[in-house]
Amino acid sequence: MMKRLLRPAVVLLVVLAACGESGPLDGIGNASRDLVVGDTTTSSTVTVISAGIVGEGLVGSGEVLWLNDEILEEATGSAEAVIESVWGRRSGSRFVQASRAEIASALPTLQFPALLAVGTRWVTSQLVYDLDSAKLDSDTAAAFGMWRVEPYTVTEGRLMVLRVGFAPDGVPPERSDVTPIAVPDGLTLIWTDAGLRYELFCRSNLSEELCFAVSDSFTALGGVLPGEQ
Repeated sequence: MMKRLLRPAVVLLVVLAACGESGPLDGIGNASRDLVVGDTTTSSTVTVISAGIVGEGLVGSGEVLWLNDEILEEATGSAEAVIESVWGRRSGSRFVQASRAEIASALPTLQFPALLAVGTRWVTSQLVYDLDSAKLDSDTAAAFGMWRVEPYTVTEGRLMVLRVGFAPDGVPPERSDVTPIAVPDGLTLIWTDAGLRYELFCRSNLSEELCFAVSDSFTALGGVLPGEQ
């Protein structure tokens, strides 16, 4: 697998941010989840896509259950209006459960993988705020967990974690090369694209090849909204 590197000016900033699975997603959302989401039953069948890797496969992100897609009183309107509305229903934590539609409205250029590791059954999604300003946090503005078990029951149930923040000033808008960084729990891939910085963590039981295959499948989050798969 070719090792793809970010531009040197970006590497110092993003390497310090890469923290593997242990980090701000741990346990977040557990207390407020039942207040904002509806039924969490899952579909019984999904289509497995070959990744060309022995013993591994991929599933479409539209075939898994997005835990927050049934949030009550989903925020609508401009990016600023959605960011303010989601902040208004926060309950203590700066990580606020948000639907795909809300995140796509708040961060219009945000991308999400069209393909996920086989075994993924749930996706959790959150907007993340700076508590002092009530604006989206610059380092982690949105966060996603890809789970093989019911979310927030077992930390090791997360197969992948995606954190999306704002790219540093001066970084070109074109998608950069990808930097793989070994972390204690697995592998983190880091890159920038369209003003955002992506950190994709893959648990150690997933191969580097599969992790890169997932990163190569990123597409506009608005393209995987309910009813548009």
